[in-house]
Amino acid sequence: MATQPVGFFTDTTLCIGCKACEVACKEWNGLPNNPLEFRGSYDNTGQLDHANWRHVRFVEQAGTSQDKPIAWSMMSDVCKHCANASCLEVCPTDAIVRTEFDTVFIQQDVCNGCRDCISACPYGVIGFNSNTGTAQKCTFCYDRLQNHLKPACATACPTQSIKFGPLDEMRQTAAARLDTLHQQGVSQARIYGDKEYGGLHALFLLTDKPEAYKLPSTESAVLPSRNNIPGYLTATVTAVVAAVAGLIAFRRRGEAQP
Repeated sequence: MATQPVGFFTDTTLCIGCKACEVACKEWNGLPNNPLEFRGSYDNTGQLDHANWRHVRFVEQAGTSQDKPIAWSMMSDVCKHCANASCLEVCPTDAIVRTEFDTVFIQQDVCNGCRDCISACPYGVIGFNSNTGTAQKCTFCYDRLQNHLKPACATACPTQSIKFGPLDEMRQTAAARLDTLHQQGVSQARIYGDKEYGGLHALFLLTDKPEAYKLPSTESAVLPSRNNIPGYLTATVTAVVAAVAGLIAFRRRGEAQP
Protein backbone atom coordinates (compact mmCIF):
# COMPACT_ATOMS: atom_id res chain seq x y z
CA MET A 1 0.00 0.00 0.00
CA ALA A 2 1.37 3.40 -0.99
CA THR A 3 2.21 5.76 1.83
CA GLN A 4 0.81 9.26 2.05
CA PRO A 5 1.94 12.49 3.72
CA VAL A 6 1.18 12.57 7.44
CA GLY A 7 0.83 15.42 9.87
CA PHE A 8 0.04 16.66 13.36
CA PHE A 9 -2.82 18.95 14.32
CA THR A 10 -2.32 20.50 17.75
CA ASP A 11 -5.38 22.19 19.25
CA THR A 12 -4.05 24.57 21.90
CA THR A 13 -7.54 25.07 23.35
CA LEU A 14 -7.45 21.45 24.53
CA CYS A 15 -3.90 21.40 25.90
CA ILE A 16 -3.77 21.22 29.72
CA GLY A 17 0.02 21.48 30.01
CA CYS A 18 0.43 18.00 31.50
CA LYS A 19 3.58 17.31 29.45
CA ALA A 20 2.58 13.69 28.80
CA CYS A 21 3.72 14.24 25.22
CA GLU A 22 7.18 15.30 26.40
CA VAL A 23 7.53 12.28 28.65
CA ALA A 24 6.32 9.85 25.98
CA CYS A 25 8.69 11.35 23.43
CA LYS A 26 11.68 11.09 25.74
CA GLU A 27 10.83 7.55 26.80
CA TRP A 28 10.29 6.21 23.30
CA ASN A 29 13.32 7.92 21.76
CA GLY A 30 15.65 7.44 24.72
CA LEU A 31 16.26 11.16 25.21
CA PRO A 32 18.05 12.38 28.36
CA ASN A 33 16.23 13.98 31.26
CA ASN A 34 16.35 17.73 31.75
CA PRO A 35 18.48 18.94 34.68
CA LEU A 36 16.52 20.26 37.63
CA GLU A 37 16.87 24.03 37.77
CA PHE A 38 14.71 27.01 38.64
CA ARG A 39 13.54 28.79 35.50
CA GLY A 40 10.98 31.10 37.08
CA SER A 41 8.31 29.32 35.08
CA TYR A 42 6.17 26.21 34.99
CA ASP A 43 8.18 25.29 31.92
CA ASN A 44 11.06 23.00 32.88
CA THR A 45 11.97 22.17 29.28
CA GLY A 46 12.86 25.63 28.05
CA GLN A 47 13.05 24.99 24.34
CA LEU A 48 13.26 22.42 21.59
CA ASP A 49 16.75 21.00 21.13
CA HIS A 50 18.63 17.71 20.77
CA ALA A 51 17.24 16.45 24.10
CA ASN A 52 13.72 17.86 23.79
CA TRP A 53 11.78 16.97 20.66
CA ARG A 54 8.47 18.02 22.21
CA HIS A 55 8.13 21.20 24.26
CA VAL A 56 4.98 22.34 26.02
CA ARG A 57 5.12 26.11 25.88
CA PHE A 58 3.33 28.08 28.62
CA VAL A 59 2.00 31.37 27.25
CA GLU A 60 0.98 33.97 29.84
CA GLN A 61 -1.73 36.33 28.62
CA ALA A 62 -3.89 39.11 30.03
CA GLY A 63 -7.01 37.85 31.74
CA THR A 64 -10.59 38.70 30.89
CA SER A 65 -11.61 40.22 34.24
CA GLN A 66 -10.28 41.52 37.57
CA ASP A 67 -11.03 38.16 39.12
CA LYS A 68 -8.89 36.52 36.43
CA PRO A 69 -6.08 38.98 35.67
CA ILE A 70 -3.93 36.28 34.05
CA ALA A 71 -4.84 33.67 31.48
CA TRP A 72 -2.69 30.76 30.42
CA SER A 73 -2.43 29.12 27.04
CA MET A 74 -0.41 25.97 26.52
CA MET A 75 1.00 24.73 23.23
CA SER A 76 2.89 21.52 22.62
CA ASP A 77 5.55 22.58 20.14
CA VAL A 78 7.44 20.29 17.78
CA CYS A 79 9.43 20.27 14.54
CA LYS A 80 7.18 21.51 11.74
CA HIS A 81 8.58 19.22 9.00
CA CYS A 82 8.22 22.12 6.54
CA ALA A 83 7.33 21.51 2.91
CA ASN A 84 10.10 23.98 2.05
CA ALA A 85 12.61 22.82 4.64
CA SER A 86 15.60 25.15 4.91
CA CYS A 87 17.50 22.61 7.01
CA LEU A 88 17.30 20.07 4.20
CA GLU A 89 18.39 22.62 1.61
CA VAL A 90 21.54 23.71 3.43
CA CYS A 91 22.77 20.28 4.57
CA PRO A 92 26.13 19.74 2.78
CA THR A 93 26.22 15.96 3.24
CA ASP A 94 22.59 15.16 2.31
CA ALA A 95 22.12 13.80 5.82
CA ILE A 96 18.68 15.41 5.96
CA VAL A 97 16.17 13.66 3.74
CA ARG A 98 12.44 13.56 3.13
CA THR A 99 10.91 10.21 4.01
CA GLU A 100 8.17 8.28 2.27
CA PHE A 101 5.75 9.94 4.72
CA ASP A 102 6.90 13.38 3.49
CA THR A 103 8.52 14.10 6.86
CA VAL A 104 12.02 15.53 7.38
CA PHE A 105 14.55 13.13 8.88
CA ILE A 106 18.21 13.54 9.91
CA GLN A 107 20.32 10.46 9.14
CA GLN A 108 22.62 10.19 12.14
CA ASP A 109 25.18 8.07 10.31
CA VAL A 110 25.57 10.71 7.57
CA CYS A 111 25.46 13.92 9.62
CA ASN A 112 28.92 15.49 10.06
CA GLY A 113 27.88 17.90 12.81
CA CYS A 114 28.46 21.09 10.81
CA ARG A 115 25.34 22.68 12.36
CA ASP A 116 24.30 24.50 9.19
CA CYS A 117 20.80 23.14 9.68
CA ILE A 118 20.61 24.62 13.18
CA SER A 119 21.34 28.08 11.79
CA ALA A 120 18.91 27.63 8.90
CA CYS A 121 15.89 26.42 10.88
CA PRO A 122 13.44 29.33 11.33
CA TYR A 123 11.78 27.59 14.29
CA GLY A 124 14.89 26.71 16.28
CA VAL A 125 13.90 23.07 16.69
CA ILE A 126 17.25 21.42 15.89
CA GLY A 127 19.91 20.91 18.54
CA PHE A 128 23.50 19.67 18.57
CA ASN A 129 24.32 16.57 20.59
CA SER A 130 27.91 16.93 21.76
CA ASN A 131 28.04 13.26 22.73
CA THR A 132 27.25 12.01 19.24
CA GLY A 133 28.58 15.01 17.33
CA THR A 134 25.38 15.23 15.30
CA ALA A 135 22.32 17.43 14.89
CA GLN A 136 19.10 15.95 16.24
CA LYS A 137 15.38 16.76 16.23
CA CYS A 138 11.93 15.18 16.09
CA THR A 139 11.83 12.19 13.73
CA PHE A 140 8.01 12.03 13.66
CA CYS A 141 8.63 8.65 15.31
CA TYR A 142 9.76 7.33 11.94
CA ASP A 143 10.27 3.85 13.35
CA ARG A 144 6.70 3.80 14.64
CA LEU A 145 5.31 5.07 11.33
CA GLN A 146 7.08 2.24 9.53
CA ASN A 147 5.19 -0.18 11.78
CA HIS A 148 1.82 1.55 11.31
CA LEU A 149 1.86 3.12 14.79
CA LYS A 150 1.07 6.66 15.86
CA PRO A 151 3.90 8.88 17.12
CA ALA A 152 4.39 8.48 20.87
CA CYS A 153 3.33 12.03 21.70
CA ALA A 154 -0.03 11.76 19.95
CA THR A 155 -0.65 8.38 21.57
CA ALA A 156 0.01 9.74 25.07
CA CYS A 157 -2.00 12.98 24.87
CA PRO A 158 -4.93 12.56 27.31
CA THR A 159 -7.11 15.34 25.84
CA GLN A 160 -6.50 14.63 22.14
CA SER A 161 -4.95 18.06 21.83
CA ILE A 162 -2.36 16.38 19.59
CA LYS A 163 -3.98 14.63 16.66
CA PHE A 164 -2.16 12.59 14.04
CA GLY A 165 -3.16 11.25 10.64
CA PRO A 166 -2.96 11.83 6.88
CA LEU A 167 -2.02 15.46 6.26
CA ASP A 168 -5.12 16.23 4.19
CA GLU A 169 -7.30 14.78 6.95
CA MET A 170 -5.53 16.91 9.56
CA ARG A 171 -6.17 20.01 7.46
CA GLN A 172 -9.86 19.16 7.28
CA THR A 173 -9.98 18.49 11.02
CA ALA A 174 -8.28 21.83 11.72
CA ALA A 175 -10.69 23.72 9.45
CA ALA A 176 -13.71 22.10 11.10
CA ARG A 177 -12.44 22.89 14.59
CA LEU A 178 -11.75 26.49 13.59
CA ASP A 179 -15.28 26.85 12.23
CA THR A 180 -16.71 25.49 15.49
CA LEU A 181 -14.74 27.96 17.61
CA HIS A 182 -15.74 30.88 15.40
CA GLN A 183 -19.38 29.88 15.80
CA GLN A 184 -18.84 29.83 19.56
CA GLY A 185 -17.57 33.42 19.45
CA VAL A 186 -13.83 32.74 19.64
CA SER A 187 -13.15 35.15 16.80
CA GLN A 188 -9.40 35.36 17.43
CA ALA A 189 -8.88 31.64 16.76
CA ARG A 190 -6.75 30.86 13.72
CA ILE A 191 -4.93 27.99 12.04
CA TYR A 192 -1.16 28.22 11.78
CA GLY A 193 0.85 26.12 9.36
CA ASP A 194 -1.26 25.84 6.24
CA LYS A 195 0.69 28.54 4.38
CA GLU A 196 3.98 29.09 6.20
CA TYR A 197 7.10 27.75 4.45
CA GLY A 198 5.10 26.01 1.76
CA GLY A 199 2.83 24.37 4.32
CA LEU A 200 3.79 22.61 7.53
CA HIS A 201 3.23 19.02 8.59
CA ALA A 202 2.46 20.32 12.08
CA LEU A 203 -0.66 22.48 12.15
CA PHE A 204 -1.66 24.51 15.20
CA LEU A 205 -4.91 26.09 16.31
CA LEU A 206 -3.99 29.33 18.08
CA THR A 207 -6.12 31.80 20.01
CA ASP A 208 -3.67 34.67 19.70
CA LYS A 209 -1.15 36.02 17.22
CA PRO A 210 1.63 33.57 16.26
CA GLU A 211 4.20 35.84 17.89
CA ALA A 212 2.58 35.21 21.28
CA TYR A 213 3.60 31.56 20.88
CA LYS A 214 7.06 32.56 19.60
CA LEU A 215 6.16 31.53 16.07
CA PRO A 216 7.00 33.70 13.05
CA SER A 217 3.93 35.38 11.59
CA THR A 218 2.68 34.41 8.15
CA GLU A 219 4.10 37.66 6.77
CA SER A 220 7.56 37.10 8.25
CA ALA A 221 7.67 33.37 7.51
CA VAL A 222 9.66 33.71 4.29
CA LEU A 223 12.37 31.45 3.01
CA PRO A 224 16.04 32.48 3.07
CA SER A 225 17.08 34.11 -0.19
CA ARG A 226 18.91 30.99 -1.41
CA ASN A 227 15.60 29.10 -1.20
CA ASN A 228 13.44 31.95 -2.44
CA ILE A 229 13.46 31.82 -6.24
CA PRO A 230 12.23 35.40 -6.88
CA GLY A 231 14.66 36.75 -4.33
CA TYR A 232 17.47 34.62 -5.73
CA LEU A 233 16.80 35.79 -9.29
CA THR A 234 16.67 39.40 -8.19
CA ALA A 235 19.98 39.06 -6.38
CA THR A 236 21.53 37.30 -9.38
CA VAL A 237 20.39 39.98 -11.84
CA THR A 238 21.66 42.70 -9.51
CA ALA A 239 25.04 40.99 -9.25
CA VAL A 240 25.33 40.61 -13.04
CA VAL A 241 24.39 44.25 -13.65
CA ALA A 242 26.93 45.38 -11.07
CA ALA A 243 29.65 43.23 -12.65
CA VAL A 244 28.93 44.55 -16.16
CA ALA A 245 28.91 48.12 -14.90
CA GLY A 246 32.25 47.52 -13.21
CA LEU A 247 33.80 46.13 -16.39
CA ILE A 248 32.55 49.07 -18.45
CA ALA A 249 33.93 51.55 -15.93
CA PHE A 250 37.28 49.71 -15.87
CA ARG A 251 37.50 49.68 -19.67
CA ARG A 252 36.66 53.38 -19.95
CA ARG A 253 39.28 54.21 -17.35
CA GLY A 254 41.83 52.21 -19.32
CA GLU A 255 40.95 53.98 -22.57
CA ALA A 256 41.24 57.36 -20.90
CA GLN A 257 44.83 56.70 -19.84
CA PRO A 258 47.59 57.95 -22.27
